[in-house]
Amino acid sequence: MLLDSRQFDGDAVVADICIIGTGPAGLSLAQEFLNHSVTGCLLESGGLAPDPAAQALAEGDTVGDPIHPPVEVCRRQVGGNANAWVVRIKPGILGVRYTALDPIDFEQRDGLPHSGWPLTYDDLLPYYHRAQKVCQSGPFNYCADAWTSPATPQLALDPALVETGIFQFGPSAAFFVGYREAIAASPNLTLHHHATVVELETAEDGHTVTRARVARPGQPDYWVSARQFVLACGGFENARLLLNSNRQQPQGLGNLYDVVGRYFHDHPFVLGGHILPTQRTLFNQTGLYDQRWIGNVAAMGHLKLARAVLAREELLNISASLFPRPSQRRHQAVISLQALASQIKAQPISGTTVGHLGHVLRGSDHIIQTAYRVKTQQQPWLTGFSQGGWSSVARNDRRFRTFEVIHQIEQSPDPANRVTLSPNRDSLGCPKLEVHWRWSPDDAHRISRAQAIFAQAFRQAGLGEFQIAQEDGLPVLGRPSGAHHLMGTTRMGENPRSSVVDADCRVHGLHNLFVAGSSVFPTGGYANPTLTIVALALRLGDHLKATLA
Repeated sequence: MLLDSRQFDGDAVVADICIIGTGPAGLSLAQEFLNHSVTGCLLESGGLAPDPAAQALAEGDTVGDPIHPPVEVCRRQVGGNANAWVVRIKPGILGVRYTALDPIDFEQRDGLPHSGWPLTYDDLLPYYHRAQKVCQSGPFNYCADAWTSPATPQLALDPALVETGIFQFGPSAAFFVGYREAIAASPNLTLHHHATVVELETAEDGHTVTRARVARPGQPDYWVSARQFVLACGGFENARLLLNSNRQQPQGLGNLYDVVGRYFHDHPFVLGGHILPTQRTLFNQTGLYDQRWIGNVAAMGHLKLARAVLAREELLNISASLFPRPSQRRHQAVISLQALASQIKAQPISGTTVGHLGHVLRGSDHIIQTAYRVKTQQQPWLTGFSQGGWSSVARNDRRFRTFEVIHQIEQSPDPANRVTLSPNRDSLGCPKLEVHWRWSPDDAHRISRAQAIFAQAFRQAGLGEFQIAQEDGLPVLGRPSGAHHLMGTTRMGENPRSSVVDADCRVHGLHNLFVAGSSVFPTGGYANPTLTIVALALRLGDHLKATLA
């Protein structure tokens, strides 16, 4: 059942399980209890559609290097951040990329302090298989050999240095439409929207959560009692709610050792530079690395460093995605045209406008030609992470000159990167978030070394020259930084002095409080986190069903 909490006139709700948050983590977990004997209450701060007042509750400040502010990366709406996914899978259908973490991502690694999960890749493997179905993507098979053909081979790079990995894609509406409707029809689950949880209350012993307080603007609060509670509010809000639940434990729940909110990490994008192929016919042979349909699955290849290289060189995990471009002059013209369009919509003329106008004028021939081809549906405007299709166009050797390289990188876990409560308050009287984040110079040097290995592999294979982009001798970080993959703030581990939850995602020191989502990731590899989020939610579902039996 769906219930608008603004129309709820009671003061208490009782259920077996209370799930706070309805993004991919919360909804995936809820699917495990559909038509079950267990009664469940889901609480969502936002509504079925975007609500500016609810979204404003996510506002906060950032300190340090430029990153996206909390209000831009935390979607308060049924479906959570799935509502913000923008990958065009096919006309009218948006979605997201999926891939699993690599086995090395779970391991404690030499040269990477604070690494290591209390789980292994094999522990999560059966749940990855189940997660593929929940995400409505293809089979759990990310081996590149399964996706190649004579017409779309893998790049002939030394496999001892560089391998080909695969992304699959799935529709975002699976979460904010399909699973929402399943809950609406379920007799044992009720989803309260416009229901913002502002506090968790514990029993006198401090080890058992007894109820959650739900706030509504201009209306009385109400309480939800349950046997088990799960936080599934996202990487920032999970930590915020634990820290704000401080009436009985002044430091916040699960925060005896000041770990809640620390070790925040994301997947920064690095603008890698350009690969100049030795032979332009390479553009006709690299369709594997385009987002395209293979049978009934949308997939896309990318490059990654071999496991042995990561271990030997003590590197962070990193991917390299290839996007064919015309000359850099022409490519910059399209980028500048898009930037000018954004400036006209969002702000007055800025100091960068003149520069963008110059790029557009110098590349006007390409813009006119491209506009015609887009209008006649011969090609998309500019392929990238949000849109593919370039490989379906004939004679790409005549259209393109370079491959632009974009890296999605692992960030080392650093306790100084953290979210804290701000002295500023939201409309419900709760402290806003303050996000502290800096990119480590050591991370930058590791990425530089990884880029050099990619360049070595292309050079040795005779495929081309990787012209690596740099600023002040360091990799070029996309700014503001981040991919909205908010990880680490309630990290998983065996020791309460360095983690917030255990291997079952249970908060240390509390019998019945669990956390779902990427906030439990100790490290994040380079993989988009959603598939792992869903796999962990399904694993948690099995655990909770056993405890609630």
